[in-house]
Amino acid sequence: MSRYEGLDAAGLERLTGAPLVVLQSSIPSTQDEAHRLGAEGAPGGTVVLAEQQTAGRGRQGRAWHSPAGAGVWMSVLLRPSARPEGGALAIRAGLATAAALAAAAPGVATRLRWPNDVVVADRKVGGVLCEARWSGEAPAWVAVGVGLNVRGPLDPAVRDRAVALADVAPEVSRLALVAALVPRLSALAPLPAALSPEERRAFLRAEWRDAGADETVDLAPDGALVVRRGGGALDRRVIAS
Repeated sequence: MSRYEGLDAAGLERLTGAPLVVLQSSIPSTQDEAHRLGAEGAPGGTVVLAEQQTAGRGRQGRAWHSPAGAGVWMSVLLRPSARPEGGALAIRAGLATAAALAAAAPGVATRLRWPNDVVVADRKVGGVLCEARWSGEAPAWVAVGVGLNVRGPLDPAVRDRAVALADVAPEVSRLALVAALVPRLSALAPLPAALSPEERRAFLRAEWRDAGADETVDLAPDGALVVRRGGGALDRRVIAS
């Protein structure tokens, strides 16, 4: 793919501030490409952007429907200065995505379902996925993937609980979303290992829970969710890769 919404890679680099943008018309997974580039020494902030993914994935290897032109299918390569604690980076990526949606689609209320779902109008509009590669105890790089349903069509298997962003914000553009997302995700690399109190409060303000879900009591500095179960006992839930 030589252009994305009218811009070539150089134009997207200027728009987003990314040191390198790699465009693909069709690719199995932007995450796999980001890992390949990371192993080759690509700089932090490198962006992989695809028109279509043929084997996109979400958390725990779940398939991610990524048809051509239907959404933003993107990965950003980060080289964190400190090893993130637990799922802290996933929480931060969710908050960054919510902030980007607020910038690109003003008036749309974005919520976050722990650990990695992005919710609009009480239905899932996208998700984030963080995959780290290590060099000893230090992170060599992290691929942060974001998938956002922008225009549809939606996967028939999830149509009853998913939404396309254009259904609630018809004027939204993929280019505006990319422009808002990339700088916010790239800014996560130098942050401390653990979530700050303000980050934890921001997630709890934005949290969306399924009807009947256990009551959320707190979000820990490592991104673990503390809930109160039906019998009153507290349960600590961690973000598994």
